[in-house]
Amino acid sequence: MVLTEPNQCQMPLTFMNDSELLTQFRHEETKEKAFASLVKKYQEKLYWHIRRMVVQHEDANDVLQNVFIRVWKGLENFREDSRLYTWLYRIATNESLTYLDQLKRKSAVSLSDVETGLSNKIKADRNFDAQKVEWKLQLAIQQLPEKQRVVFALRYYEEMPYEEMSRVLDTSEGALKASYHHAAKKIEDYMLNH
Repeated sequence: MVLTEPNQCQMPLTFMNDSELLTQFRHEETKEKAFASLVKKYQEKLYWHIRRMVVQHEDANDVLQNVFIRVWKGLENFREDSRLYTWLYRIATNESLTYLDQLKRKSAVSLSDVETGLSNKIKADRNFDAQKVEWKLQLAIQQLPEKQRVVFALRYYEEMPYEEMSRVLDTSEGALKASYHHAAKKIEDYMLNH
């Protein structure tokens, strides 16, 4: 697969809506251009969603690349039962969780040790300043259990409605609301006590 720039003579695919992108993807002559446009449209949002879970830039880039490989392989069979955005976030979330599970298995340590390692990576960043609210928030988020961390990121950073989050995570809206509430309370407690 070679990603190329859209032809200057045609309307740029980056301005197409998801339905038009999917139509273009299903035609062999515009497939690669449509995919390149899809990548341009969603890569930044997906990158930050992944980065909030895996912490390091290099790891986020690796996971993002895996996401787009899965999207390339599965997009032709996308049934449009949900929005494309929802489907992409589900893939990104699953790939991130898979990455964290592999990290845990490779290091043969408990999840809490992996989470401590992620917190240490945040502290090791050369721009880290424990007095700044955004750094404190990142540390607080890393203290959350994995599922709460995902729910918090989708709701707080992405402002994703619970209904859509329910489709991404395949969980009831009530459970998601409770999870977000618990996560927000834990973050608040961490921010006040550290």
